[in-house]
Amino acid sequence: MKTSLKQPLMFLCVAAVLLSAGCSSMKTPATSSVAVSNAAVANAAGAGGAEFAPVEMNAAREKMALANKAMTAKDYKLANDLAIQAQADAKLAQSKAGSAKAELAANALQEDIRVLREELDRASK
Repeated sequence: MKTSLKQPLMFLCVAAVLLSAGCSSMKTPATSSVAVSNAAVANAAGAGGAEFAPVEMNAAREKMALANKAMTAKDYKLANDLAIQAQADAKLAQSKAGSAKAELAANALQEDIRVLREELDRASK
């Protein structure tokens, strides 16, 4: 075979393998992705996501519901995509909740320090 034909032929073979691998993965259920995302949503809810990041929690829950419907309809690619989006929303909600809790704790600590300083000032006079 000429070297000028080897390169395009090799490219076509690689493209065919990648295409077949991509298509075959869309036909398999996205159960693991949906399960991981369900766990992420549950963790975010347990971390206070609904209280401190309600918009993100609602988005995560809605996307999980849509992912579950897509799984039932055997649209595994859509289910996988929605599950990944739901997981991202849940992680954001969990991060926002953690940040809000840390801010509340810092504010409480600052208030305690302020009160202690006032008491020290009063005692030294």
